[in-house]
Amino acid sequence: MQPKMRHTLIAQFLLFPLFASIAAAEALPAGDEIARRINARNEGEVVSRFVTMAMTDRGGTERVRETKSFRKYFGKEKRVVIFYLSPANIKDTAFLTYDYPEADRDDDQWLYLPAARKVRRISASDRGDYFLGTDFTYEDIRKETKVGIEDYAWKTLGEEMIDGHRCFLVEQIPVNEKTANELGYGKVQSWVDAEIWMMRQAKYWDVAGNPLKTSQFKDIKPIQDIWTAHQLISENHKTGHKTVFTFKDVDYGRNVKDEIFTEDALRRGF
Repeated sequence: MQPKMRHTLIAQFLLFPLFASIAAAEALPAGDEIARRINARNEGEVVSRFVTMAMTDRGGTERVRETKSFRKYFGKEKRVVIFYLSPANIKDTAFLTYDYPEADRDDDQWLYLPAARKVRRISASDRGDYFLGTDFTYEDIRKETKVGIEDYAWKTLGEEMIDGHRCFLVEQIPVNEKTANELGYGKVQSWVDAEIWMMRQAKYWDVAGNPLKTSQFKDIKPIQDIWTAHQLISENHKTGHKTVFTFKDVDYGRNVKDEIFTEDALRRGF
């Protein structure tokens, strides 16, 4: 073998892992493209459902809340309302959110507390607060299975299998300190199903860089041709507290009146 040919083959052998890794990286969609595909996924124009919220503390004590939830799109604007049905001490509490499509417009959120007979407006700076004793923030509740593209810088880290499904692993870093403090997250890693563009798992770190919580989307299957998670689990690694949302009687075809998504409806119920 000629020396020149031998050197060429050696160089190709040494460089092959580098070329392979570059090719693999190029084959993966960019992080912001994955985020756009998540938000473009069909979740139905309207949905109604019962949601059981089970919260368990470190000592094993469980509290259960029964709720009725509705969501409806008004053009590109998404509105979600949740009415608490039981237990008695929280019955008739209600939450309403307007998720606007404009990136430079703060979303609106209201909470009705029957004991005070008062509707409280929730500031955008409070969106990282936890929602009524759960391990989900007001922002988590508002976004549901969507993501805040403008809140993060997105980076694809690779591929992993979650529950037997091929997923893209995406890292999300808040765009600035103010956003991180509002969200309560310093970093998020999400595992996004490569076929249905739906998150199957997400891990969160606090603004100090400490592990905060892990959320899982379970029992994902289609209802009326729309992929739907029937259970959502979030476990706080700092407190040992755990929340499980179980969705029942999910209906994407029901006629939901516009009037249910108003402050007046929070007071009177559905």
